[in-house]
Amino acid sequence: MEVYLVGGALRDRLLGLPVVERDYVVVGATPQMMLEWGFKQVGKDFPVFLHPQTSEEYALARTLRNPVSGSRFPEPHAAPDVTLKEDLARRDLTINAIAESETGEIFDPFQGRRDLRAKCLRHVSPAFSEDPVRVLRVARFMAKYCGLGFQIAPETLSLMREISAAGSLETVAPERVWQELEKALLLPNPNLFIETLRQCGALAALFPELDCLWGVPQPPKWHPEIDTGLHTLMALVMAARLSDDPLVRFAALTHDLGKGNTSAEILPSHHGHEGRGARIIRLLCERLRVPTHYRLLAERCATYHGHIHRLDDLRPGTVLKVLEGLDAFRQPENVARFLLVCEADYRGRGGFEERSYPQASRFNDLFQAATQIDKEELKRMKPGKAVGDAIRVLRLEAIKAVM
Repeated sequence: MEVYLVGGALRDRLLGLPVVERDYVVVGATPQMMLEWGFKQVGKDFPVFLHPQTSEEYALARTLRNPVSGSRFPEPHAAPDVTLKEDLARRDLTINAIAESETGEIFDPFQGRRDLRAKCLRHVSPAFSEDPVRVLRVARFMAKYCGLGFQIAPETLSLMREISAAGSLETVAPERVWQELEKALLLPNPNLFIETLRQCGALAALFPELDCLWGVPQPPKWHPEIDTGLHTLMALVMAARLSDDPLVRFAALTHDLGKGNTSAEILPSHHGHEGRGARIIRLLCERLRVPTHYRLLAERCATYHGHIHRLDDLRPGTVLKVLEGLDAFRQPENVARFLLVCEADYRGRGGFEERSYPQASRFNDLFQAATQIDKEELKRMKPGKAVGDAIRVLRLEAIKAVM
């Protein structure tokens, strides 16, 4: 049996980046042997095992064989006679097809170190196209490594376009699409995930609600960048600059989806896009199995972000309605996230990137005032609808006093 360090740990170490988790490939072993050595199998039919002490993943060497279960794509096949080179050959990119033995010897049959030095994302072989998820993975690697100067090899980008044009992305499980998007939202440049998918034609297949925003005009007075798709990316860039929170970034990415189906007769105006956007977000999240807490924040931001931009024109009752819509009194953390999305939207415009956004602090002051009501008086009241009405009156009066 031979054990090799593979994957992201080796890649990132060679790039001089922190190593988060280590994965290993095991050559010459069987599942029974791994179990006898104390490893715990991950899934009954999956040849990946957890180390009994470190819980690090150890996968049996695998290759690809023709499908037998009705799938359109080859399936992984693990066996003791699968060689290290065969295992590395099935991987997506050359920079991920490098291995290191327990003695420190590097095995690099596909010139992955050369591509690391050249800052190049290049596929290992034409077998890249046999797993369409790899298009998403390359887009995610761009979001992760573009800051280091990485680019996609022209031949790899061409292959990604072929995969998109062939309709292969339609076979990707919705949960996997969301998984890749969520990972990208945690990276330094999540906008490059979206840009790369659009560049290769995958955005239309995977996120048509986003893709249709390009070419949709907005009023130049409010949006010097004009194009809604461009504004969406700028808002995402600003959200990433303001916060590491993936919920904030997802809400910024989806806040203007309602502009994608604005009637051509009223363009470049987008009256009513807030409500349309919230409905589109709900459908998108249902399709991709997006967690509820992501969906709720995104829907609320789509619905109410315009209110904060024109905060000075709002009546106290409208301010309270927004707070109630955010469920702010039960989940106060919603307010901070919501205001970050509003700021990202405001500053994610041409020439507005360095502007201040005083509406955020003013709205937060109104929220704080609404929470400082006389609860002692309420305790003396009998439980029931009257208490709820009284609370609302007190909150409204508190907001009026600050406005």
